[in-house]
Amino acid sequence: MIEHSLSPKIRIREFGKLDLEGGYLVDGFPSIGFSSAIATESMIHTSQFRLAGVVDSESFPPISVIQDGKPNFTTRIFVNDDLKVGVFLSYLTLDQSLHRITAKTMLSWAKKHKIKLIVSSVAIKSTTGNGEMICIGSTESARNKIKKSGLKVLEHGTVPGIPGMLLNEGSVSDQDVIVIIFHTDGKGPDFQSSAELCMTMSKLIPGSSCDISSLQKEAEKAEKIIKETQEETNYLKDFMYR
Repeated sequence: MIEHSLSPKIRIREFGKLDLEGGYLVDGFPSIGFSSAIATESMIHTSQFRLAGVVDSESFPPISVIQDGKPNFTTRIFVNDDLKVGVFLSYLTLDQSLHRITAKTMLSWAKKHKIKLIVSSVAIKSTTGNGEMICIGSTESARNKIKKSGLKVLEHGTVPGIPGMLLNEGSVSDQDVIVIIFHTDGKGPDFQSSAELCMTMSKLIPGSSCDISSLQKEAEKAEKIIKETQEETNYLKDFMYR
C-alpha cells in the first residue's frame, strides 16, 4: 500500500461563464450499481444540457472515454442554462479515499456559483429492487422542500460515501442538500430504480424531466462505459502498484 503525504486535489476547468445563482447541482457519481449515473444521464439527454467543464485529479485513473469518435474526460460538468441546473456526471466509481475531497469540491463549486440546492442519491441493496423513495435533507429548509414535494423524510439511518459527506458539510455550512435513498439489486442496468430516481429528481428540480422510453437505451450505454472504465481503472491500479 502506498501512502501519500499530501491529500488528493481535484481540479475543475470551466468552459466559459456560468450563471447558476439560485439554481441546482446534481451529484452524478455512481454508488452501488449504476442507477445514479444512468438517471443523471437520462436527465441530461432529455433536457437541453451543454458540456460546461471537466473535473480531473492526479488521483483519477488516466483514462479517456471515447464517444462518437471523440475523447472525453471521465468526469464532466453539464449545465442547463434555462433551468439553472449543473450536473457532475462521472463514469468513475471513486475509491473511498476520494469521497471526502470530492464532496468538499462539489460544495465549494456550489458556493462559488451560489447554488441553492444540491441533489445527490445513494443506493440500498434490495433483492426485489423495489422500495419507497426516501430523502434526507441537510437543513430545515431542505427537509421542508422534501415534504412539499410529497416525498418521505428519513428519520433514522446512515448515509455513506459522497452523499453522506455532502449532508454533513452542508449541515454546518447551511447549504441545502437533499439525498435520495433508493433501492436496487446492484446488478446490471437497473431500469426501474433508474427511472424512479430520475422522476424523484425531477420533483425536486423544477422544469427537469426524464425520457423514460429512452432510459433503457441510456442505461445500457452507461453501464457499458462504466464497466469498461472500472476494468481499465483496476488494470491501471495493478500496473501502477506492482
